[in-house]
Amino acid sequence: MWAKENGIEGDDEREEESEEDNSDEEEEEEPRLKYQRMGGSVPTLLQSDAASCIAVSERMIALGTHSGSVHILDFLGNQIKLECKEAIPTALIAIVEVKEFIAHTAAVNDLCFDIEGEYIGSCSDDGSVVINSLFTEERLKFEYHRPMKAIALDPDYVRKASRRFVTGGLAGHLYYNVKKWIGYRDQVLHSGEGPIHSVKWRNSLIAWANDAGVKVYDAANDQRLTFIERPRGSPRPELLLPHLVWQDDNLLVIGWGTSIKIVSIRNNQNRANDTYKNLQMSSLNKVDIVASFQTSYFISGIAPFGDSLVILAYVPVEEDGEKDFSSATPSRQGNAQRPEVRVVTQNNDELSTDALPIHGFEHYKAKDYSLAHSPFSGSSYSGGQWAAGNEPLYYIVSPKDVVIAKPSFSMGISPASLALPAPRSLRLQANKLTQIWDARDTEDHISWLLQHGRHEKALAAVEAGQGRSELHEEVKLKYLDSLIVEHKYAEAASRCPKLLRGSAAWERWVFHFAHLRQLPVLVPYIPTENPRLRDTAYEVALVALATNPSFHKDLPSIIRTWPHNIYSASPVISAIEPQLNTSSSTDALKEALAELYVIDGQYEKAFSLYADLMKPNLFDFIEKHNLHDGIREKVAQLMMIDCKRAISLFIHHRDIVSPSDVVSQLVAAKTKCDYRQFLHLYLHSLFESNPHAGRDFHDMQVELYADYDPKMLVPFLRSSQHYTLEKAHEICVKRGLLKEQVFILGRMGNAKQALTVIINKLGDIEEAIEFVSNQHDDELWEELIKQCMNKPEMVGVLLEHTVGNLDPLYIVNRVPNGLEIPRLRDRLVKIITDYRTETSLRHGCNEILKADCVNLLIKCYKEARRAIYLGNEEDESHNKSNNKNSASHPAKRYVSVRTTEVKSKSRCGARCCICFDPFSIQDVAIYAFFCCHAYHETCLSDSIISISRQTKPATPPPRDNLQYYSDNGDDNDDDDDSVDDARIRCILCTTAAG
Repeated sequence: MWAKENGIEGDDEREEESEEDNSDEEEEEEPRLKYQRMGGSVPTLLQSDAASCIAVSERMIALGTHSGSVHILDFLGNQIKLECKEAIPTALIAIVEVKEFIAHTAAVNDLCFDIEGEYIGSCSDDGSVVINSLFTEERLKFEYHRPMKAIALDPDYVRKASRRFVTGGLAGHLYYNVKKWIGYRDQVLHSGEGPIHSVKWRNSLIAWANDAGVKVYDAANDQRLTFIERPRGSPRPELLLPHLVWQDDNLLVIGWGTSIKIVSIRNNQNRANDTYKNLQMSSLNKVDIVASFQTSYFISGIAPFGDSLVILAYVPVEEDGEKDFSSATPSRQGNAQRPEVRVVTQNNDELSTDALPIHGFEHYKAKDYSLAHSPFSGSSYSGGQWAAGNEPLYYIVSPKDVVIAKPSFSMGISPASLALPAPRSLRLQANKLTQIWDARDTEDHISWLLQHGRHEKALAAVEAGQGRSELHEEVKLKYLDSLIVEHKYAEAASRCPKLLRGSAAWERWVFHFAHLRQLPVLVPYIPTENPRLRDTAYEVALVALATNPSFHKDLPSIIRTWPHNIYSASPVISAIEPQLNTSSSTDALKEALAELYVIDGQYEKAFSLYADLMKPNLFDFIEKHNLHDGIREKVAQLMMIDCKRAISLFIHHRDIVSPSDVVSQLVAAKTKCDYRQFLHLYLHSLFESNPHAGRDFHDMQVELYADYDPKMLVPFLRSSQHYTLEKAHEICVKRGLLKEQVFILGRMGNAKQALTVIINKLGDIEEAIEFVSNQHDDELWEELIKQCMNKPEMVGVLLEHTVGNLDPLYIVNRVPNGLEIPRLRDRLVKIITDYRTETSLRHGCNEILKADCVNLLIKCYKEARRAIYLGNEEDESHNKSNNKNSASHPAKRYVSVRTTEVKSKSRCGARCCICFDPFSIQDVAIYAFFCCHAYHETCLSDSIISISRQTKPATPPPRDNLQYYSDNGDDNDDDDDSVDDARIRCILCTTAAG
């Protein structure tokens, strides 16, 4: 693309091209190259002169003219100043202003820099070759007296003392000039095949072209390597010159006429083998033509473009519908076409084509154009991109114009790549050129992408940090707009977080999507902070989700994710509630509404929705917010969520949810769940908690136990008194529950029928015997014996288990004659043995019983003989102090006379049986006996002494030996007999008291 600010305005007489829109036409590609007409001093120089050739180094540009001058320019086209100090460190500081070398008196045909850019060689039609040092006063001139068309300096010219170069011209000789110790000497490398038209030197390889073709010479080994014949049918060299360029150290590109060949020159592996040391060196190099193709245009210049090629094409004029390739001269003056710059692959696949509006192109021939490129590292090119600072520059030269081309959308020229040892003036110019190229390339590239609808690529360019910040915002907005126009709303929404990061434009896009009714696709990407939008934006977004059933599934997660303080829940609730009873209601919408109720503090409503949605964490929600009052209406849902936790909840809150509520709601939900299973689990747990709480449903519970847990039916039947026996029996009969039938029949009083069920259906005689034993009914025994008489096996079992219940002889006598009883002998032996054992046990038990009775009577007798001592308060405190001092004596119980009322059944009443004084008169201790006689302690002691004197002398027992009934008396029963005589006795009774 041409731009006015870059100095190229295009041609006023540009031909109009008729372009038809075709749907099958390939998508237009962005130009591979960007162009800029060289300014600076060049327009002024070419006003009075004409450019003939150009050479480019890493430091500067050399432009040759038809007048014989060589102009040294910077990359902007300005004539430069060169500092000697930069080239020769030991030289004095001096600045030499170099504007031009007037080296020749005729047109300059070729120019060549050495690899360091310190020497420039030129040749001219005046027959001279001039080599100038750019940083010193050194200047060499060689006269060959015939027009010289090509020159190539040794790449290491500045480093080597040999100062080699090769040159050739119309004389047909290729001169190889080397400096010897006696001076410079020419050696003719080749001659006799016509003029030398071009020569290029790379490392030690020299390639040149003459009328016969192209030859390659190895200067290091002084050997000719190969010969490539001139393409057949190519124009005469004086009309269209051949072009040579080294793509790298091993690839030589030849452009001649309409033919391109790429030659590979590589060392042969046999070179390392000593057995080949005597072979010709040419045989030690392998030369292959790796690519060859024809073009539809004349080649006016060629240069490498990474792995591809840049070709300066001259398109012949079409005459009678066909292109004329027979001549490079236009058939009519002033009708030549624009030169074209084409980027092609090595297979001749065109990547791009650009027509250049060169000044005066209508009058130029193919040989009037030339193409040069700046040296660059081939390794810097990878995957179609150059590393920053290593992009190549291409210079298209016509007599009155110089155009610079470089790859589109590159990073520009790095100052580091522009020969850092160059003079400061060169570095400054390189920096300036870099800035121009950078700004122009980036903005041109982005503008071209936007103009051609490549918004995504434009966005990628600005995201890479290129261009001005204002341009970044413009590209982002246009990219989003382009997606909206293409109805790619989802993609536009997904790009917003990245494109609008931290931008205040978020709200505008939220309402823009809302206006387009596409806001639901943007909602997941709306930021909640950095930036935080107004409450209205979030509320509008949530309402948009709520009113679009396709996005209901996203609404709960959005509500849970967004902070609750950034919006008000009320508007969203108002938008959702009307939809609950419509066809647009979904579970996701209910869940979202429940979340909003929680945010709004309406926990009861949230609980109702969560219950309908069967949320697993509903029980935790109930406990957290104390919502037990609300569980009454959600019994079935809670049971379906977690029956164990629901049952526990219902039982603990029977005051809120009665058993009738639970049962009725479960029955009503029979189409939604296995309600009978839930009823069984609930009623079973309720019965275990409180056997009477669910008594109204015990009839139902009998049936539930029969269906789901028959093993628990008998315990239930035994424990409950609230079921109907007839219904329970009917249920057990239908389900064949025999043991349960037996129990119910027994409770109904129909023991004979129960016994029949045991014998005839269960066939368990032991169960029958146990049942009869529990009934304690002799008639039932008779019924059992009667029903067993016809069953020999049962008779045998009956004989075994009736010991202790019936007389076995009675059963044996009832057995019909001739009835064979299995194992009768063994069973009779067992009966006799069991009988003997039982008799022995009974005898032993009787003996033990008798002994126990005697011992207990003796103990009772002894206990009855003992007196109770009732002391006054002084005696009590005296005895307590004695007990503390003597820990070895058992404690004695004293009762105060003042606090104890002695009620005697004797005729003495509450009086002493000796002195007949009431006990309350004298403050004296009392002895009371189990015979209901009581005595003052003094009266009893005097009576005992008196009686003892009449029988025998005796010492009256001290007060401490007057014992009363105590707990320790049982441990001294054996000692009591030996001290009976020393015990206090009741005087009035014939029974001695001890």
